[in-house]
Amino acid sequence: MDERSNLSSNFSIDNAEIEEIKRSLATEDLSSAVDKIKDYFAQQDRVELNIAITGESGSGKSTFINAFRGLGDEDEGSAETGVVETTTVPTAYPHPRFPNVKLWDLPGIGTPRFKADEYLKQVQFKRYDFFIIIASDRFRECHANLAAEIQNMKKKFYFVRGKIDSNIEAEKRKKTFDEKETLEKIRENCIKGLEEIGLNSPTIFLISCFELHLYDFSCLEETMERELPQHKRDVLILALPNITLEINEKKKKALQSSIWMFAVLSASVAAMPIPIVNAAASFSADMTILVSALKKYYSAFSLDPDSLQRLSERSGKSVDELKAVIKSPLNQEITKDLVIKLLPNAILFAVGSVAEYFLGLIPVVGSLTAGPVSFATIYLILKRCLNDLAKDARNVLMAALQTEL
Repeated sequence: MDERSNLSSNFSIDNAEIEEIKRSLATEDLSSAVDKIKDYFAQQDRVELNIAITGESGSGKSTFINAFRGLGDEDEGSAETGVVETTTVPTAYPHPRFPNVKLWDLPGIGTPRFKADEYLKQVQFKRYDFFIIIASDRFRECHANLAAEIQNMKKKFYFVRGKIDSNIEAEKRKKTFDEKETLEKIRENCIKGLEEIGLNSPTIFLISCFELHLYDFSCLEETMERELPQHKRDVLILALPNITLEINEKKKKALQSSIWMFAVLSASVAAMPIPIVNAAASFSADMTILVSALKKYYSAFSLDPDSLQRLSERSGKSVDELKAVIKSPLNQEITKDLVIKLLPNAILFAVGSVAEYFLGLIPVVGSLTAGPVSFATIYLILKRCLNDLAKDARNVLMAALQTEL
């Protein structure tokens, strides 16, 4: 497949969707039109993902919730942790950068009065997309009963065996220690326990909440992603902690898939046959589009100061060492002034033959008289910035893991 065919396959534009955008813009003044653009993309962020975290008291539910959200147990907004049950009602913890993703800390199971069917009704099981059942030792009958009841209600669940780091540290004292064998013994022990109480061939994910990049977190992520409906997969991917190169690449692909939509919006505004939409108006709309998109990229790759500080604390690398591998000019809060500095070179590159190239690829842009240059400008800026930020995130991760760049 040549470059033209490859690019064309990425632009499966829904004409009805674009016409709706154009009609909306054509009937509004400039300020309202820009508000429409903001609202359009805000709608893309309103797809909710609700993840239920359950297990016995002290199993590490809250620590898992904090780790998934990129927080430490003592950070502001973290779920309360402790050796005794701290959750008495379902408590939602929104992701700090993607608040439409919520992890729910459910009350502990395993008490003498625990009944799986009553428990699920009490925690309003219908609102969750799937359940993660956590144990810090063997899985017991309460875990199996809960899993069976969740399955009866047509929901997905995943068994997570936490605190693997503690087990590994304890086993290291033995002269015959072998990490691979230790992990396999823990897995087999968990599987055997669940099979003895009626579950056939259960899958167990071994996880350390303090070192998510180790053990089975990537396998858990891939399984959740695969079994989610299509419209919720990108929501999950963008909210994942940026702890592996594979997750970093998935985030890049998820964000890249929507670049054409930002670019078509820009072309639509530039081409509107009404006096109010002139060069200044088109520029203002482009600023709205670029700032909105780049803020999302910046958040997804965890390059903000708070995220770098937390990574520094976990990795032992100083913040300055992590910042040293960041090369993109977008290594700070995304503002209109910062974006304006990116425009000159991209605009020059977008005119002439480049615009005509996009004109041939994207028929709907060709039908917008002033659209091709605007489309190409936004597309090229976003593609370049996304590539740069993804590379920076990759380098930061490798520096934190002390991997040779």
